Amino acid sequence: MKSMNRKVRVLAQALGNSYSAIGKQKIFCIGQNKTGTTSLAVALRNLGVPVGRQSWAERLLSDWGRRDFRRIAWYCRTAQAFQDVPFSLPYTFQAMDIHYPGSKFILTVRDNPEQWYQSLINFLIKKFGREAISSQDALKEVAYCYKGFISDVQSLSHGVTNEAPYNKDVLISYYNFHNKMVVDYFRNRPEDLLVLNVAEPGAHRKLCEFLNLTCHSDEFPWENKT
Repeated sequence: MKSMNRKVRVLAQALGNSYSAIGKQKIFCIGQNKTGTTSLAVALRNLGVPVGRQSWAERLLSDWGRRDFRRIAWYCRTAQAFQDVPFSLPYTFQAMDIHYPGSKFILTVRDNPEQWYQSLINFLIKKFGREAISSQDALKEVAYCYKGFISDVQSLSHGVTNEAPYNKDVLISYYNFHNKMVVDYFRNRPEDLLVLNVAEPGAHRKLCEFLNLTCHSDEFPWENKT
């Protein structure tokens, strides 16, 4: 973690105050993984929006697990937009809303929870193999970000059993809980939240209008399709 802190400090110093709280408006992409978050990040970069380095943010998972958002908020000084863990996890968006008032939030969704779950499972099998996701013990041997990271995400956020770390009912309930919580939180602030299905026609234009950016395409670049 000390190494992580040094890296963030070096990058933040190199950027100066360009993306501090008094700089550009923050954009938080708070949809669950496998809802088009990678495509959204690519679209934002294409629009000239600096996106935070995901591999650094993921290493703050344990901070999220303790609901300690201080270093996560400090990390957000390094760019303008942020996505995936820990920003895709519940409670982070509330904390960032407090730390960075006036920010914009984008909740990416799929057509339905079943589609999201199947996309998640297909992606994991393709990337790590079916056996690697068969149990929590097997997940602990998977090397991504660091060895055991995927297992930590599951245990900290979903509370699943060792025998079924990707229990369908548990994960779909979690997906619905997160989305409902986001929509409810912003129910009286519709100008601050965009609920976006990147696969829908005109989704890219909807994003540009929400962020008040010039749009050159109606459709999203499609990344990590599963």
